[in-house]
Amino acid sequence: MPAKSSQPRVEIRRSRRRRRTVSAYREGDKIIVLMPETLSRAEEREWVRKMVERIERRERPKRLTDAQLLKRARELSDAYLGGLAAPVSVSWVANQRTRWGSCTPGDRTIRLSERLQKMPGWVVDYVIVHELAHLLEPSHNKAFWGWVAHYPHTEKAKGYLEGWSHAARLPSPPTEEVEDLPDDAD
Repeated sequence: MPAKSSQPRVEIRRSRRRRRTVSAYREGDKIIVLMPETLSRAEEREWVRKMVERIERRERPKRLTDAQLLKRARELSDAYLGGLAAPVSVSWVANQRTRWGSCTPGDRTIRLSERLQKMPGWVVDYVIVHELAHLLEPSHNKAFWGWVAHYPHTEKAKGYLEGWSHAARLPSPPTEEVEDLPDDAD
């Protein structure tokens, strides 16, 4: 199965009145790039790349403290898991090179890879929801994926992480195939 693209949809709007400036903004799930009609296709490609990068950089979450991560996890639990998943701690860790996060249901702790700090907030939220779901269902079974599916950006985030993992030559994130995991679930 080919990796899903993590590139956003882009709509280019050229204008005769626009002389020198290029600007961009997000509209729903796509990025609108406004540019002069006179730019060449090569200049267009370069400006689109720059403007998409700028928008995505602006949308990246700032590094949250562990206390802010815990607060965010509780908000996500309330919003998508009925408040049933109650972690004791959520923290960034530097030692996860092949996982995005991990959860120990026994002591209700969640750890997130520092690599996530460079990713969009909706991807970080997905990983948090994924780990919260392990507090309700330790294995990657049907019930677990049912909990995770409550998060509205699940499929998009899974595709994003799958594409990122593929590009970085890392193992793919867990899929909806049922697998039994030990108490220290990922």
